[in-house]
Amino acid sequence: MSSVTLIAQSKLPTPWGIFTMVGFQEVGSNKDHVALVMGDITTDTPVLGRIHSECLTGDALFSLRCDCGFQLQAALQNIAKEGRGVLLYVRQEGRGIGLLNKIRAYHLQDQGADTVEANVALGFAADQRDYRICADMLELLGVHSLRLMTNNPRKVKAMESFGIRVSERVPLQEGRNPYNEFYLSTKADKLDHMLKR
Repeated sequence: MSSVTLIAQSKLPTPWGIFTMVGFQEVGSNKDHVALVMGDITTDTPVLGRIHSECLTGDALFSLRCDCGFQLQAALQNIAKEGRGVLLYVRQEGRGIGLLNKIRAYHLQDQGADTVEANVALGFAADQRDYRICADMLELLGVHSLRLMTNNPRKVKAMESFGIRVSERVPLQEGRNPYNEFYLSTKADKLDHMLKR
């Protein structure tokens, strides 16, 4: 049984082009997730894609503490340039701990903790995201093979463990700045993200 149900879709014009926005509801929690689709993604050719976890602070509030908003915009731009692709926008804020706990984690980081230490101090795992949701969204969209825009090898392994073939990992390094340098270094050192120093 799928972990998500496809609910509705509509056109979504953006600065980079017109996407089809597909809305999903997570079974059990009723959380909403969306996919932004451009072009025909149901062919056998691997699809350029990104799995983007919601980051209100970075995506909507322009935070420089992370690279999320920069990655979101670059991914949509890359898909539009290619004319074909899919971006999953998954409501798993703060690597799965939620917005208010993320603010608590930021407070701990203000006092010197790194992003992993802060999550653990609050009683969470370093990364609590559930990638089965993503695989099920892709399955309902008819996508079975990705060229995945990510620096996170865990996303690649997770997709393949759920039956989505990753034919290529496409690096997506955007938005490095003095406010997120420690954050990015921690992701490389403790979460194995493939980031250039």
